[in-house]
Amino acid sequence: MRGRLIGFLVLALLLAGCTNAGPANEGRITLRFQSLAWQEESVQVNKELVKEWNASHPNVKVQYVQGSWDSVHDQLLTSFEGGQAPDIIHDASDDLADFAYGGYLADLRHLLPARLKSGIPQHSWDTTTFGDGVYGVPFLQEPRVLMANANWLKRAGVRIPTARHPWSWAEFRKVTEQLSGDGRYGVAWPLKEPVSATLNLSLSNGGELFHRGADGRVTVRFEAADQVVPRTIHDQVNTDRSASPTTLGSGGSDTLPGFFGGKYAMVPLGFSYRQQIAQQAPKGFDWRVLPAPAGADGLTQGVSPQTLSIAQDSSHKKEAAEFIDFLLRPGNMVRLALGDWMLPTGTQALADPALHTPKDGWATGTALAGRLRPAPAQSVRGYPEWKDKVATPAFQEYYSGAIGLDELRHRLESDGNLVLARYQR
Repeated sequence: MRGRLIGFLVLALLLAGCTNAGPANEGRITLRFQSLAWQEESVQVNKELVKEWNASHPNVKVQYVQGSWDSVHDQLLTSFEGGQAPDIIHDASDDLADFAYGGYLADLRHLLPARLKSGIPQHSWDTTTFGDGVYGVPFLQEPRVLMANANWLKRAGVRIPTARHPWSWAEFRKVTEQLSGDGRYGVAWPLKEPVSATLNLSLSNGGELFHRGADGRVTVRFEAADQVVPRTIHDQVNTDRSASPTTLGSGGSDTLPGFFGGKYAMVPLGFSYRQQIAQQAPKGFDWRVLPAPAGADGLTQGVSPQTLSIAQDSSHKKEAAEFIDFLLRPGNMVRLALGDWMLPTGTQALADPALHTPKDGWATGTALAGRLRPAPAQSVRGYPEWKDKVATPAFQEYYSGAIGLDELRHRLESDGNLVLARYQR
């Protein structure tokens, strides 16, 4: 009897403890939001928005989790397979295909409000549409532009391109040759990651590279339209000597000291690099943003927007979608764009006057927004492996002059299609 009495007392105390803790946490939902923001301004804006949400939604708390662009694909794959994925996932659209087809991401078509769906153009939604579903909200995008030493171009007397009257690829090649000499180069191509830059810029000439047949299977065909950009870069490096060969293995940030030091007249970079230039450029350094060269299809170029997705395993998809809707209200989307020095996808946000000022090249970027299209590899299953194992080394060797165009074509097509075939059985 004494043992039973002690047991009842212990149980009563446990129940009392649960009852006392209950009201404080009753109905409380916690969502994990993994952000890949890394620039100081961007991290600050994301954390501010999470704080504002939490202040106005006491029963749905969002926990900010810092991720990294360098390891996000493998990290997400591990977390999906281990059942530990964050509820709300920040990524890029060209990384979503395998996760979407693999069943790891929730179809957002019936979760998102009409305001958010109608506020983003269809060509942006196309970047996150796989099969019949939509698996991410595209919210920030980044065209590639030319960062130029304004004084150097002025002294050389070259025509300054605008979005209305851009350089052609042929004219761009001539200009870089004119700007070169005495150990200085007209352009520095930072092509440590050459694939996305090459494919996205090739859309200006109608280059698709990936072709989907009537049976839905994708094959690689390296055709004439796909060759204009690679041949231009190759010839600048190996024939004209107008592009620095030492930067081919560099990242974008690695080229900035040489750019500031007068070694390169121009550097093709993503739009967000303007922040680093504005912060790091020496006093008196006059720089400006120019549109990338135009081809047969004008200034069209591919982009892989940053995206927000919801894990299929999340127990609170409705609340996660409500947080995404809050995060991407037009005013908040502008804040995110300014923090990341990128362009918002939302039409109302893109019209904000803060994004149309000539200062720091904002007006040049917004003038290109209407020509941004889904990157060629958006919906291709197996693209990450094709890029890492086949395309990256092939382009790197071609640009350095180690292999010719025929060998590049063989590797991209023959070796590449073997990789893609494994994902399409």
